Amino acid sequence: MFILIRLFIFSCLFSLSVSTQAEEPSAQTLIQQSAEQGNAKAQAKLGAMYLLGSGVEKDEQQAAQWMLKAANQGYVEAQVVVAAMYDRGLGVKNDVKMATKWYEKAAAQGNSASMAILGKNDVAKGSVAFSYQAMRLSAAKQIPTEYAKRILLTK
Repeated sequence: MFILIRLFIFSCLFSLSVSTQAEEPSAQTLIQQSAEQGNAKAQAKLGAMYLLGSGVEKDEQQAAQWMLKAANQGYVEAQVVVAAMYDRGLGVKNDVKMATKWYEKAAAQGNSASMAILGKNDVAKGSVAFSYQAMRLSAAKQIPTEYAKRILLTK
């Protein structure tokens, strides 16, 4: 009889824990909800998830849409990613003028990568054989993935 009571209690506790776990929303769901409510950081995280295929199916157009929402709210990391996406035509139509606009917005907030890409950093001034165009193309290839990883790691 005592064994039956223990077994009954154990099965009740187990079923309670399983139902509690099933009701908890996933991290992706929480980020999605927050992004839809206009949270710029969540929008950037969701964009990063789509860009990397982290927890969702990789979708560069969705990534660009969410990053653009965050960038429009002044989220500097998203501005840099959007600029690089325009430079590469990644999820958006290739548009160097739009890329430059976004790099300038990020540079105005003190983003050193954007300042370097635009040739506005003090270190590169006076450098005779420095090719900003080559650096910009190289950066545009690396920035989306590296910044997306960085955005996902922020709390």
